[in-house]
Amino acid sequence: MAGKDIIIMRPKEFSRVTVIDSVISRKITQIEAADILNLSARQIRRIVKEVRAKGGIAMMHKSRGCLSNRAKPKDQRDKILSLCQSKYQGYGPTFIAEKLFEIDKICIHPDTIRKWFLKDGIGYKKRKSKKHYTWRPRKECFGQMVQLDGSHHRWLEDRAQKCVLMGYIDDATGRVFGSFYEYEGVMPAMDSFRRYIKKYGIPQSVYLDKHPTYKSLKKPSLEDELSNIKALSQFERALKELGVDIIHANSPQAKGRIERSFNTHQDRLVKEMNLKKICTIKEANKFLNSYYLPKHNRKFTVRAVNNSNLHRLIPAGLNLDRIFCIKKRAALRNDFTIQYNNKFYQILDTIRAKEITVEESLTGKIALYHKDTKIKYKLIDKRPQKPKPPYMIRKPRFVPPKDHPYRLFKLRKAS
Repeated sequence: MAGKDIIIMRPKEFSRVTVIDSVISRKITQIEAADILNLSARQIRRIVKEVRAKGGIAMMHKSRGCLSNRAKPKDQRDKILSLCQSKYQGYGPTFIAEKLFEIDKICIHPDTIRKWFLKDGIGYKKRKSKKHYTWRPRKECFGQMVQLDGSHHRWLEDRAQKCVLMGYIDDATGRVFGSFYEYEGVMPAMDSFRRYIKKYGIPQSVYLDKHPTYKSLKKPSLEDELSNIKALSQFERALKELGVDIIHANSPQAKGRIERSFNTHQDRLVKEMNLKKICTIKEANKFLNSYYLPKHNRKFTVRAVNNSNLHRLIPAGLNLDRIFCIKKRAALRNDFTIQYNNKFYQILDTIRAKEITVEESLTGKIALYHKDTKIKYKLIDKRPQKPKPPYMIRKPRFVPPKDHPYRLFKLRKAS
């Protein structure tokens, strides 16, 4: 802490000390000092006179340490702080200022209260600062990364129920692709991605959020943890089989290109479909791919830094039906039956296995495989029930007849 003999100056005031000392010691003239400090000779004479009389403290501004002319009186300040800590305990400075004016008829700026709180060390609830996001440049090549997301909106307004637009946008060019579905789930995600790769090819990577459709919420088993295997959702598994890298965004701002694209579509596409009086998802998909998206891409697509197309062609002979499906493991019982979705299936082939793979296609068809070999089966309409043991069979309730002595006794007693 500064003592009484220590003078605290600002940089501008401190810069004048050497010049004024040189004037007092007659090393330079007052006119030369005026040119150096960009002051008039009269100002230099005044400063030199005050420094000789009062010392270095004369270099400081005269209002330093004095109370401001606009400062609130001490009794009013104490009253306001007392109300803040009692009546308005836990309120923020802005809300306190509003209530002081509304209830107590005291007009004061919120910043004044905030400064008093800081000076007296009074804590208050602060507004969360806006998170800092770093701008990410576009990828260089078409097909290097595709952003994927689903937008829930009244796309057909009141003409139909709320539906979802599964949207795709290339990060390098801004080229858009999409399809409408009734909901956002595994089947719509797989179907839309299959349509995308048939049109453009297989991209290098996909950037998407942490929706349960795209990222598994299951905890890995002990065996998976020991083998360093992460639990995958059905969509993640399908993309992994295609050799597509999956990148999960930690915030909507991270994949802002697709988010801003949805804002544009929710304005333009909704109005376009309203003009055409489109009322069904089938009509909306036809209009989307035949008219709206080609027109939108011609207008808003930008040129990539590199003209290379990194989309890979779909390999010849690749069975997409076995990739874009729901794959689950089912235990094979001793009677060569399995249970899947509360239905029983009888295996017709003779195999030796503990588990088999059940694949449900996008159309709902079931196929069974064991080591990539398709297995014949048939659906069991109703599985025969095992007979219950005698001790579990409930005897029918005995109802006495009308001429039973018990009933006659009750009639005589009632009469």
